[in-house]
Amino acid sequence: MRVDPVEHGLRVIAFEGARPLTLLAERADAEPAHEWYRGYWLSREEERGLDAIEDHLLAGIFTLTLEVGSAVTLVVSVEDSPSLDGEAALKRQRDHEARVLGRWRDANAAIVGAAPGWIKQLALAADQFVVRRPLADDPDGMSVIAGYPWFGDWGRDTMIALPGLTTVTGRADVAKRILLTFARFVDQGMLPNVFPDAAEKPEYNTVDAALWYFEAVRIYHAVTGDNSTLERLFPVLESIVAGYRSGTRFGISEDPRDGLIRAGEAGVQLTWMDAKIGDWVVTPRIGKPVEINALWYNALCSMAEFARILGRPAEQWEPLAERVRRSFERFWSEASGHCFDVIDGPDGDDAALRPNQIFAVSLPRSPLTAERQRGVVEACSRHLLTSFGLRSLAPKEPQYSGRYAGGPRERDGVYHQGTAWAWLLGPFALAHFKVHGERQAALSYLEPMAHHLDDYGIGSIAEIFDGDAPFAPGGCPAQAWSVAETLRAWTELSAPGGSKRSATGRSRAVRAEAPAAP
Repeated sequence: MRVDPVEHGLRVIAFEGARPLTLLAERADAEPAHEWYRGYWLSREEERGLDAIEDHLLAGIFTLTLEVGSAVTLVVSVEDSPSLDGEAALKRQRDHEARVLGRWRDANAAIVGAAPGWIKQLALAADQFVVRRPLADDPDGMSVIAGYPWFGDWGRDTMIALPGLTTVTGRADVAKRILLTFARFVDQGMLPNVFPDAAEKPEYNTVDAALWYFEAVRIYHAVTGDNSTLERLFPVLESIVAGYRSGTRFGISEDPRDGLIRAGEAGVQLTWMDAKIGDWVVTPRIGKPVEINALWYNALCSMAEFARILGRPAEQWEPLAERVRRSFERFWSEASGHCFDVIDGPDGDDAALRPNQIFAVSLPRSPLTAERQRGVVEACSRHLLTSFGLRSLAPKEPQYSGRYAGGPRERDGVYHQGTAWAWLLGPFALAHFKVHGERQAALSYLEPMAHHLDDYGIGSIAEIFDGDAPFAPGGCPAQAWSVAETLRAWTELSAPGGSKRSATGRSRAVRAEAPAAP
């Protein structure tokens, strides 16, 4: 590598044509070194079964005298002309965080006084996931990064996280821009799961992203009352329903016999339980998954409501929703006292206890009776609930694994076979309140997250946790839907009227200032 002196520091060029890395400190003497340290051992990489040995370059040595009460800024940058003014950079960041918290306070004026410090931190943490996603014909496009440091912007994660990251934090106009951005890519009734980068095509391999889109639109409209945007999106939503009813990719279609949605083909993972190792789909869930049909029922109910709001006929949507509600009774297992995870699969009905049924309670419209809703919450509480999320499989099931460890194959093999997922804790708390009406009890399920904010990804919430005690965090240190769903659940449960806020509330703050993409 080339290490060259520049004003106030050094510039490192890895190879011809590479973007330079600049190291600067205004009041320091910088001496080039170019010394290699061979064979660094990276213990965490070894734990994950990855390449754990690498070489490090000492590019140079900076020497300065640090006076009492003074500050020194070290700049490490790939910008062409980086600023040396650390105080100004710190002020910009603090001002930005003040604006983020200001929008959150404006949007939640009735409850902000009761918000503990860790909730304020989540309002700040939510900001890092919202990014610009400029397109050739849409320079104002926006999206959501699913998790740092490994994930990009995915359709499913974006739609699930959107309310908690935007409308809850007083950034409803950002929600609008994201909804409009993704609307451009609806194809054959499907929303892309992998958003296209330059010269790449979208990947349409998810059955639930488009159904979560309905819920994101519903919450956006409930908070803003923005009929104009709803009018623009209504034809897109109609096209999604039409695509699912007539049939689209990967066997996704409405079963004409019962109105339920079936999905899946061999070798394809379509639900959020999407781990795949080579040709092995760990949890294929081919058939009629429970959460997909809970989302389908809510989508049809939302269409009827949207039609009434816009002065359109609602009669075509109501019978469809009612048919799904009646057919949903097939998901109930009297023998187990909870819902089947998948019905009409290649091997029949799957009675394994998984958390996907919690959405049949937590979503605004439940196709289950009140008694069966309580049964779902009881089963999840007794067998799936941990301090930091719901297990993806009950410990009593033979495929259960309570530790997320080992190399990529071992970790992917247990990703949805017992590992606890933080994003499910919010829906569980909302479902618990819905069936028991005990606000403080529901809020108490979220409180362990306060202790997690300083033990893994500082100031954020991890993607996953071990299913076995002590529930060690793992996966991405900062995960969008983990932060978003915890923040959304706390806000809805704390608002006047409890969890009804997302359906009936109105935001007082719809301005926003979008951060740059990372």
